[in-house]
Parts: sequence; structure tokens; C-alpha cells
Amino acid sequence: MGRLPPADKLPLAVRKNVRDEWENNKADLERQLSEVLGTPWTIDINPNSIWPYHGDGYAKDSLGSCIKSYIEGAIFQLKYVGGKLSLADFNNELNAICHAHVLTLDLEDSDPPRFSYGGCDVTDDGKLRILFVEGYLGTNMDYCLQDSVLIPALNAAPPGPTADKSNPLSFLARINIRLEYDAKIDDVRRTIATLLGKPEEQVTLNPNFADTFAKLRAAGSNAPSDWEKNFGESMYRYFDALAFQMKYIKVGEDDMVREGLLEAVSTNEYAFRIVDKLRYESYCEVVVEDGVLYLQSTASTWGINTDYVASKLMDQL
Repeated sequence: MGRLPPADKLPLAVRKNVRDEWENNKADLERQLSEVLGTPWTIDINPNSIWPYHGDGYAKDSLGSCIKSYIEGAIFQLKYVGGKLSLADFNNELNAICHAHVLTLDLEDSDPPRFSYGGCDVTDDGKLRILFVEGYLGTNMDYCLQDSVLIPALNAAPPGPTADKSNPLSFLARINIRLEYDAKIDDVRRTIATLLGKPEEQVTLNPNFADTFAKLRAAGSNAPSDWEKNFGESMYRYFDALAFQMKYIKVGEDDMVREGLLEAVSTNEYAFRIVDKLRYESYCEVVVEDGVLYLQSTASTWGINTDYVASKLMDQL
């Protein structure tokens, strides 16, 4: 779709609303945004470029109030999403990806539009853009940066010049690990250590995140479509299933079973890996090699039937 030219001059009532509701509040909103994100940010919006898309909606007569509402909604969502994902880590990620530290408001000009009413993306030069779909300026302003939109936008953006190049995982994968693996895996390690009668620090759970991510990404369309979104959660479920199976075969109660497991897994390392072909099962399985217990799947069966990954554990002892 073609862009409309900026308005040469806004009507007096609109100019007054822009001055009173937007320009007079801009500095305070920049302060709030900077406080939420932990580093100085600026807001760069040209009201004359936005107003031609007003239609008969809210922005026609109250453009300044409309812009202010978009920014207030963005600040709220950034604070909310940051709180869910650990604010310091989230801010570090977002500030590296959106390295210009500029928030803008612009037309969603993709054809077809990526959003129903509004959304966001990151420009090539590192600006975070709030986007409105033509015909919907002033609609659902509070939700343009909600997590279901913001996280995919950050994931799709270039990493930025200050990003940690040593971490090959995508933003989406890292966030899911933080939420669904890191937050819960200590309980699994503790359970396994207790069943084995070992101190927790002597039990190693090795997810092999970098190698697993690389193999899933290399598999392309052969990997499940939602693997990246559920990367940490699926890995957690594999290890949780192992702990469940260890309970089921009474590792913590039967001395013979415990001794057999400790003898087989002499390194006390429990690892995950992607393999080209499974040996015994269709979706995932457990094998013991060189004193390490491996939970494994193929790229195409990643995350499928995770509860059964260790169902043949006894057979491997």
C-alpha cells in the first residue's frame, strides 16, 4: 500500500491537542520509558505524518491524546513483559537488539498487514516501532507491544552491534529457557540427586542447548513448527520425565536398582542430544554410553511424547 503524504499543517484544534496532550507530556514519558528499560531512550514521532491516517476515529480530533495513549500502552507492556521475563535480563536483551534506543509510531505497511489492528517491529537501524494498521489508528493502542507481539518482533530482529555473539540461541529460545527451564530445573536435579542418594552438586544435567538449537534450526521444516517457542519447556519436560521414571522404577527405594543405575551412569551426568536416528523407539529414548545417560530424539520428533523418553530406562541398566 502507498503511504499518504504528511499533513502540511494540522487544524488548530488538533495542533492544540498535540501540544497539550503530547508535546507537554513527551519529556515525562521519555523519563518513564528510560526508567523502565534502565537506559536513556527517546521518543521520535512526527504527528503530521500520522494524522492523515485518522479516518473518522479517535485521532481525527485528538491526535495528541492518541499518540500519548500509544506510548503509555507501550511503557506498560514493556514493564509487564520485563517483569515476567526477569527485568534486568529482558532489558539487556531488548537494549542490545533495539540499539538505537528510540521508540517510534508508524504505519504498518506490510502487504498483507502482519497484525489485525496494531503491533510492533524493530527497524534495521535498531529502532523499536509501534505500528498501526491503516484504518485502525487509535484502536487497541494498549496492546501493540503485548508479549505475543513484542517477543516475536525481537526474535526476528538483527541481534544488534552489542549483542553477545558467543550465544548462538535466538531471543525466543533464550526467553523460553529462562521461563520454562531455568526456573524449574533445580527441582528436577534435586529430585534425581535424592533418589540417587547423592549431593545435588554431584549430579549434572546437561541440556546441550547450543548443539540442540543448531541441529533443530538446521533441520528447517523437518523440525516441529513450534520448537523454538517451546525450546526451554520441552527440554525441561525431557528431564522431568527422567526423574519420574526413576521414581517409577524405585531408584530411591530399591538398593539394587540404585546401584545398577549408579554403576551404569558412573559420571553422574544426564544429558540430552539430537541424533540422526533412534535405536529403539519412534520419538525419543534413553541410552547409556561411556558412563553418561543420554535422553535423545531426532530433530523431527523433538518435543513429541517427552513423557516417555525414559520409559525403557530399566532395559539400559
